[in-house]
Amino acid sequence: MVRVDVLVTEGRRALAGLSKEDFVVYDEGAPQTVIHFGREAEPLWLVLLVDVSGSMTAILREISAVAVTALDLLGPQDQVAVMAFGGESRLVQGFTPSRTLAAEAIRRCLKPGGLAAGSSTHAAVIHAATYAGEKASGKPGRRAVVILTDNEGLNYRASAGEAIEALGISDAVLNAIVTGRAQPPPPPKSAVALNPDFTPSDVFLLARESGGEALRADKAAERFREMLERVRMRYALHYSPPRAEPGSTRRISVELAPAARQRHPRAEVRARSAYRFPAE
Repeated sequence: MVRVDVLVTEGRRALAGLSKEDFVVYDEGAPQTVIHFGREAEPLWLVLLVDVSGSMTAILREISAVAVTALDLLGPQDQVAVMAFGGESRLVQGFTPSRTLAAEAIRRCLKPGGLAAGSSTHAAVIHAATYAGEKASGKPGRRAVVILTDNEGLNYRASAGEAIEALGISDAVLNAIVTGRAQPPPPPKSAVALNPDFTPSDVFLLARESGGEALRADKAAERFREMLERVRMRYALHYSPPRAEPGSTRRISVELAPAARQRHPRAEVRARSAYRFPAE
């Protein structure tokens, strides 16, 4: 089964109350039959991935002050883990249903200690996605990574493509809360000048390709609550994939069915853009 987590928004509001009949899923352009449909009642396995570089200190202080009340937006079956990252990543708090423990872990990120300097964002995303996939393996629910970052730094031998692949293997969606000045990296001036071992961070691309979104932290605490609410209100669509070449990458897209589009003409649909067909 291919699983696709879908967020539908209308303006700043996440749309609730949609049904299986409101969606059309395409696999390489061919419509698919949705076999299973889940809503926000599904358990959530959420990894909070926290950039602890110096430029993030003010945002972390603001978010840590409201962490418990913001985390209360999650359901009683949801599990939260916290990771900190700089030049390397470290698990601060394993999956727990305790909002208090998760909030305390966010506060501990203000004094990380022991992490190498820099911001290896892609490697941290790979770590978070792999951890979520392993811990939630065989268990019901959705997997998500919410990263708090300024999107700066270079990644050594950890490309955006590898991070997207790790998110896909784990069926995890990445959502980002970024500082106001953060921007996608500019294209390299020349292929010759670019060292392939080093790639700039691009959480905007990771969010888009995995079906998530990036919100700017002009009001960090408000954005944190908003992001958690939107993560919680995603839909899960499952379908049986057509036969394909083992190991091949297949493009997918999700649209609102005509009747739903008529009801919500300005709605935006976010879903992962591809999956890898299992190797034999």
